[in-house]
Amino acid sequence: MTETNDIVMMKGICKTFPGVQALKNVDLHLKRGEIHALVGENGAGKSTLIKVLTGIERQDQGTIVFDGKEVAIRSPHHAQELGISTVYQEINLCPNLTVSENIMIGREPIKLGSIDWKAVNKQAVHILDGLGISIDVTQSVGSYSVAIQQMTAIVRALEISSVKVLILDEPTSSLDIHETHQLFRVMSKLKSEGVAIIFITHFIGQVYEIADRITVLRNGEWIGTYQTDSLPRLELIAKMIGRSLDAYDSMQKTKIETSQHIKKEDVLLDVKGLGLSGSIQPFDLELHRGEVVGLAGLLGSGRTEIARLLFGVDQPDSGSVTMNNKPVKDFSPLESIGRGIALCPEDRKAEGVVGELTVRENIILALQANRGYFKYLRQQTQYEIADRYIKMLKIATPSADQVVNNLSGGNQQKVILARWLAINPQILILDEPTRGIDVGTKAEIQKLVLSQAEEGKACIFISSELEEVLRISHRIMVLRDQQKVGEFSDEVDEQSIMKIMAGGEE
Repeated sequence: MTETNDIVMMKGICKTFPGVQALKNVDLHLKRGEIHALVGENGAGKSTLIKVLTGIERQDQGTIVFDGKEVAIRSPHHAQELGISTVYQEINLCPNLTVSENIMIGREPIKLGSIDWKAVNKQAVHILDGLGISIDVTQSVGSYSVAIQQMTAIVRALEISSVKVLILDEPTSSLDIHETHQLFRVMSKLKSEGVAIIFITHFIGQVYEIADRITVLRNGEWIGTYQTDSLPRLELIAKMIGRSLDAYDSMQKTKIETSQHIKKEDVLLDVKGLGLSGSIQPFDLELHRGEVVGLAGLLGSGRTEIARLLFGVDQPDSGSVTMNNKPVKDFSPLESIGRGIALCPEDRKAEGVVGELTVRENIILALQANRGYFKYLRQQTQYEIADRYIKMLKIATPSADQVVNNLSGGNQQKVILARWLAINPQILILDEPTRGIDVGTKAEIQKLVLSQAEEGKACIFISSELEEVLRISHRIMVLRDQQKVGEFSDEVDEQSIMKIMAGGEE
């Protein structure tokens, strides 16, 4: 076979699951020493295509040529033997083990019949130094930031076999801007060494920052592969969602209209000096009916800590809270639900959806908890509620009885939103509600938030994407180092906020 620069050629890949054609004649050509972005909405087929390439699933039709030879990838272990490694969004490490133990696990050097720990640590340091990462490898990996854990997972993937293809599935979803750039430096170094990288992400800006080429999937079909520098961003988004971006255009209009109805004297939540030692410094916050307040700050700045305090997950050790002119004395999630406060948590898998339950059971969960054990919702009522929100939020599910684990990430996020909308809350606290979901679903969720504001509800909106915070918020509170450092109207520009987040003027 003629030598080419392609390390992977997937041609005409088809895959059908019961009732769903996940992939239909999909192509992917990956070159040696390139960073190739794989993009598309949730449910576009990205995960299924990667599962086929890594041997988790077998294609129904189509061929895979790897390193010049047609192959049938039988299992993930076979994929690793070929030189294909994957680092998933949910980092699969042993947090109680050290960095070096995680990197070398199963491949530890032996001396005199036992593990040579000195050699283990030395080898781990050597590997990390080669990628420009300098850390104490004898510390538990769980004690480090998500960014370092991500790097450790990548290094372990590289060390399992002689990697020719590295697949990174949403590697930056939990990283701040500095950590992302550190990861990009590692990716660029691997690229220079001839490693081909498949980069799966929903961050369009990052695609244009690091990727050489882009493959777009939509509804399980291949839309095209493009040179990054020849594909305008708006055109990319239009190809991903298959429609224009009217939702974004109308959002600005809606935000302006809702802002005209916000009355400063109509305070729904009044927070004075609320804080928790070691978590968040005392802060003040007024939240008005019909208002969206965005929290901007880097990871660790205190955004999630504020959400947890206001919802009663954590107990404050200073300050006071008044809601509807009544002092709040008891801080607990159940009391908060009773007061009409809802929290969509940052980690939807660990703290949001109950994966083994159905869509219906997940949606009515908070409402049933608020009613109490002895006021059980009739099953017919449960279905009516679930069907109403499935229709309202356009949740892609065969029925209300579908197990939530079988839904895409974006649809799981919609299920969590439905759960809280079902209690008809006065205040919605949304912590990273659009993380890891596609552009189209992101726009739908943002539009939903503004529609709730139109109805007089208040919202606290947290996002690592500053552009998103600016787009949706009437007012923005900036955090740094676990304290509030500024508050602005929505007219502030992105550069000014970034400067304050990084430690500039206040």
